[in-house]
Amino acid sequence: MKKAIRMFFVAMLAASAGTTNTYAQTAAEVDSSLDGLFGAHAPYRHFFEQLQKAVASDDKAAVAAMVDYPFQARINGKAVTLRDAAHFVADYDKIVTSKVKQAIAAQTYATLFANWQGVMIGDGELWFSGVGDGNMIKIIAIND
Repeated sequence: MKKAIRMFFVAMLAASAGTTNTYAQTAAEVDSSLDGLFGAHAPYRHFFEQLQKAVASDDKAAVAAMVDYPFQARINGKAVTLRDAAHFVADYDKIVTSKVKQAIAAQTYATLFANWQGVMIGDGELWFSGVGDGNMIKIIAIND
């Protein structure tokens, strides 16, 4: 139930966030923001860079390993709960669509949006955040 509530708030934030390009900021400002929100920016920057590489090389297994399970996805218009990486890989092309891939590829570190719930790529196409005790950064939402 707690995860469902978090996903609801992530979806609401994605719907209301607007474009990340409207905020002129520097990488140093993003570092400072992430430091303030999560205690450290380096793990988030590293995660972002690894995500971009994995998506660019179409490394489905690497992207699947970056997801927080169970994971809620919309596949063919239906809400589906994916329990593990194997199921994510099987439905990868229906979840990580060309729109999502383009948002990830176009995103720069300096234009990331972050708040207490996580870090947003694009116009809410993807969110990632610390999960559990906050030490593991994972993808928490993908919205096509």
